[in-house]
Amino acid sequence: MAKMRIEGSFVALITPFNADGSVDFGGFRTLLDWHAANGTSAVLIMGSTGEVSMLAPEERREIVERTAAMKASGAANRMKFFYGCTGPSTAATIKYLQHAKAAGADGAILAAPAYICAPEDDIEAYFAECADAVDLPIGIYNNPPRVKSDLHWDHLLRLMKHPNIVVLKESTTRVGQVAQVCAAQPDATIMCCDSPNLGLVVPTMSLGGHGTANMTGNLDPAGMAALSTPWRRPEQSVVFRETYLRLLPLLHFTYSAINPVAVKSLMKAVGLPAGDLRRPLSGLKPDHLAKGVEIVRRLGLDARYGWRLPGALPLAAE
Repeated sequence: MAKMRIEGSFVALITPFNADGSVDFGGFRTLLDWHAANGTSAVLIMGSTGEVSMLAPEERREIVERTAAMKASGAANRMKFFYGCTGPSTAATIKYLQHAKAAGADGAILAAPAYICAPEDDIEAYFAECADAVDLPIGIYNNPPRVKSDLHWDHLLRLMKHPNIVVLKESTTRVGQVAQVCAAQPDATIMCCDSPNLGLVVPTMSLGGHGTANMTGNLDPAGMAALSTPWRRPEQSVVFRETYLRLLPLLHFTYSAINPVAVKSLMKAVGLPAGDLRRPLSGLKPDHLAKGVEIVRRLGLDARYGWRLPGALPLAAE
């Protein structure tokens, strides 16, 4: 059976909250329809951008069930819905995967369990055991900045032979790894984090990558869709270069604070359903946020998406 193929912009969605701190499911519906209308190919719900580590287990299950049901109607049925199913152990992760499959998820993204800093051989075995346990398309997230485990391309290429592993999201600091993976032409989608500081986007796309697994699409889904289109024609490289250089200030802004502080703060400022961050995280200081609002204004995103930008923001107290 052929593997699922996802190309283009794979957006790690925020989790919108109501004023009382509960999950805003109306906000989820609004965001999902907005992404579908602006070229997003797939969404990751409850990744690190979705504050998953601060969601209670019952909240995680409810989010899967209620958002998966949103595919049945509206524009969002054009996208793939993936869910962050990483648990603190292999057994816990498998339970999250089983629940996601039963609820109708299109797939799941897994990272190494946080905090334990396991050896790479153990993390490869973890991904393989999870993929064996549940017949669900899985993306593996090599995310050493967040979990301290950095799989070598030998590990990754072995894993991508598994029939249930369909996506690699790469966030290594070893840029040369991208070439090794692309040269092997594995039967899986190769994507990368959109952090401009890691510098993975340009080599990934130029060497045959299939898109970006990004968080900046929370603010400019159409721009990230253009940036994330595979290079099948020579002119796409020109579109990529122009788009990447134009969006570079926004990319740097979204990574100017720990994920998702900058993204969610700016989304709230422009009127998107976002809500506050879950404590102990807090929003950007006004002077920092003002820089993001000015970037939105310079890029014309307010006109493109019909946002009413806030006026001058008060400076933070000295």
